[in-house]
Amino acid sequence: MKLRKQAGASAVEFALVAPIFFLLIFAIIEFGLLFWVDITMQHAVREGARYAITGQVNLDPNTSDQQRYRAIIAKMNDSSMGLWAKVDPDIKITLNGTTSTEYGDASSYNAGMFGREGDIVTIQLNCKWPLFTGFISKFFSNGEHDFSVAATMKNEAFGS
Repeated sequence: MKLRKQAGASAVEFALVAPIFFLLIFAIIEFGLLFWVDITMQHAVREGARYAITGQVNLDPNTSDQQRYRAIIAKMNDSSMGLWAKVDPDIKITLNGTTSTEYGDASSYNAGMFGREGDIVTIQLNCKWPLFTGFISKFFSNGEHDFSVAATMKNEAFGS
């Protein structure tokens, strides 16, 4: 007789605990994804900066008129593991610690945006990552995680 009274207890206990359990699981996945995106974009900007200091243009997909700035952006895009379009970064360039220029879209990029030989260049990407878990996204503005990654290096002698 005792077993009959307890028959639905497990289902009720699961119904009470399951929402909290799944919320924690999804929160762990969401925050893990946030950290992964942040680290991946940090890697991309560092690789772009390492490429930028050499003055090369060979990664520009436009083979007829290769430009250094397009090659650097292509390097960062290639190093972002497919996240470049998803985070849609705004690029901020600081040259020699004083001159600062922000580039919001590709139409405003230009040949001098990454400096000349000997310039100290800081490349900063301001990114937005959309959150997937509805409850967790309420703790972030507009349901997005806004973050910045940056790398600073000195341009080498480019040569010819």
